[in-house]
Amino acid sequence: MKSISKYLAATLASLGLAAGAAATDFPKNEVRLVVNYGAGGNTDVASRALAKGMEKPLGKPVIVENKPGALGTIGPGYVARQAPDGYTVGVVTYSTQAIMPHLMKLPYTMDDFDFVAGVGRYRYGITVRADSPYKTLQDLVEAAKKTNGVFFGAPSSPNNLALLELGRLTGGKFEQVSYKSGSETVTALLGGQVDVIVQNPSDVLPHIRDGKLRMIASASPMRWPELPEVPTIKESGWPVQIDSWIGLATPRGTPADVLAKLQQAALAAVADPVTRDSFEKLGVDPASLEGSEYAELLKQGHEEMGRMIRDANLPRIN
Repeated sequence: MKSISKYLAATLASLGLAAGAAATDFPKNEVRLVVNYGAGGNTDVASRALAKGMEKPLGKPVIVENKPGALGTIGPGYVARQAPDGYTVGVVTYSTQAIMPHLMKLPYTMDDFDFVAGVGRYRYGITVRADSPYKTLQDLVEAAKKTNGVFFGAPSSPNNLALLELGRLTGGKFEQVSYKSGSETVTALLGGQVDVIVQNPSDVLPHIRDGKLRMIASASPMRWPELPEVPTIKESGWPVQIDSWIGLATPRGTPADVLAKLQQAALAAVADPVTRDSFEKLGVDPASLEGSEYAELLKQGHEEMGRMIRDANLPRIN
């Protein structure tokens, strides 16, 4: 009996050592980074910069694989179904975790992931043409209270939520015209098809600098460093703000040691001046949230966005 017990103990110990060695040796092969939007967009470009920065601390290539579709939810759904071994890492954005669950039936929940890190924060600005009669946000709100209201362009949430919430609070009429991308939205504004848009720095700053567009308020919690004189919506008098983040996650059940290595690599990458410069050129503010912090941020965002979406009476997509 003693010999059997010793045998079992030795076997279990060897299995534990083997599992520990597997985690310690991670990664032995290349790591895939699944991006939930198409090539060339802000999320893709930021993700590629992050992947490049993670290669040195991991000691292996990080290969970007785009899986766009269904407003960014195809990628997370794919990642959730993969083996939880750390070799498939997914880009998980605020939109796909905190917003889309209220608008779509999804093949995943937040419980399907182990969160690695939060690495960047997007900014949004309420922007009009340079020759627009709306000089301030107050001007825009007053126009929205008139019979015809104001037409605004937006590709999806959270962009549209700022003006919809502002309309609810003020009684103004903001009518959304939907577009497939930020660039299409900007083109519509320049062409006079809409009166105002809510977009990211990379979409509007070049046109602001060229004198074609003008930002009248930051829809984010903070002012833009590029336009420090422009107030936030809150500073203009209304308790409205929208937020969005980019981060990483793996399938639920990834070993703790593997998660720790991935987190270390992601945070090292975002601390690298080359990565930070790439982010800042896109208008993405670099962030260094641990996985647990990012998970908590998304959970809080899920509650806040749910309330805002219900108040705005946004219809479900499916």
